[in-house]
Amino acid sequence: MQIQKMEKRIEEIKGKLVLIGEMRPGSLNEQLTVCGRSNCRCTAPKKPQKHGPYYQLSYVHQGKSTSQFVQKEWVGAVRSQLANYKHFKALTAEWVDIALTLAKEKLRADKERHKGETLALEQKQRAIRGTRSRDMTR
Repeated sequence: MQIQKMEKRIEEIKGKLVLIGEMRPGSLNEQLTVCGRSNCRCTAPKKPQKHGPYYQLSYVHQGKSTSQFVQKEWVGAVRSQLANYKHFKALTAEWVDIALTLAKEKLRADKERHKGETLALEQKQRAIRGTRSRDMTR
């Protein structure tokens, strides 16, 4: 990828990051439970009907694992936040990958430019020395 294309892609990523709304890390699981009461529908021998669904959010933040229940009316918002976080992580991972490649490419280009400048300087110095030695032989 050319340097200009990489820089353009990084700017596109920055623009997309600004548009990301609320986010949160983690995963949302749907759970059905059995209460254990002997006369409840959840313990029926034929076709038990478990309680729920209940929604549980689990995530790790700053090395601490956390889990919390989410009310049904908030499940849509939490799913949206989780999707936004995944999008954020994907964009920042791409940014870092491109930034590393860009840094290497710029370093290589600087080395090539420096090498060219050094060769040009050496040629000038040889030309000057060659002129001096010809002048001295006269």
